Amino acid sequence: MSGLKMVLQYKLKSEKKWKDYPGKDKLKVPVSKCDFRLLSHNRKKLLVEKASYAKVMKRFRQIEFFKHK
Repeated sequence: MSGLKMVLQYKLKSEKKWKDYPGKDKLKVPVSKCDFRLLSHNRKKLLVEKASYAKVMKRFRQIEFFKHK
């Protein structure tokens, strides 16, 4: 699990297409208006299904924590 890298994606709640997350500063809409998901680096495994930014980031931090144990 030490080599696991992750990709954060987002989409507006009204849209269907997922986009790679550019960062909070570059997002033109508030994170509350978007859905987020977390994928493995090769995009083959869904690590966190569609959820709010806070829930996805909480899980991201959990994975990072256990990755370094």
